[in-house]
Amino acid sequence: MSIYAKLAELNITLPPVAAPAAAYVPFVQTGKLVFLSGHIAKQDGKVWVGQFGKNLSTADGQAAARAVAIDLMGTLHAAVGDLNRVKRIVKLMSLVNSTADFTEQHLVTNGASELLGQVFGADKGAHARSAFGVAQIPLGACVEIELIAELA
Repeated sequence: MSIYAKLAELNITLPPVAAPAAAYVPFVQTGKLVFLSGHIAKQDGKVWVGQFGKNLSTADGQAAARAVAIDLMGTLHAAVGDLNRVKRIVKLMSLVNSTADFTEQHLVTNGASELLGQVFGADKGAHARSAFGVAQIPLGACVEIELIAELA
C-alpha cells in the first residue's frame, strides 16, 4: 500500500510546510538523509501550550506528539516530493515540556512513533529515538520533535 493510501485510510491530510519562526530552514538534505527541524505541537492551528505534570496529561501529550508527526510528514513530503521515496524513518528526537517530577516523556513521544509506524509500516517506520523532559520549549509549546529520514 502506498504511503498516501495509508494516510487516506487514517483520514490524515498533510499540512503545508510552516514558515520558520527563527533563523533556520525547515529541512536539509545531505546525501540520502533528510533532516527536519524541530516542529512544535499545534492544536486547531495554534501553538499547543502546556506543561506535563502541571496542566497536561500523558494522553494529551500522545495526541500532541501525533499532531507533530502529521506536521513532520507534511514537511517531509515537501522536502522529497513523494513519501514513497522514504526508505526508513531513522530517528526522532522529542522534547517534552514537563515538570521535574514528570517521567513519562517516552509515553508522550509514542504518539508520534506509533503513527509513523502505522503510516510507513513496521520496517520503514521503526526508528531510533530520544525523548527528553525540558523546562520550556519555544512559545510555550508542550512538545517539539525533529526527524531524520533516509531516502531510497
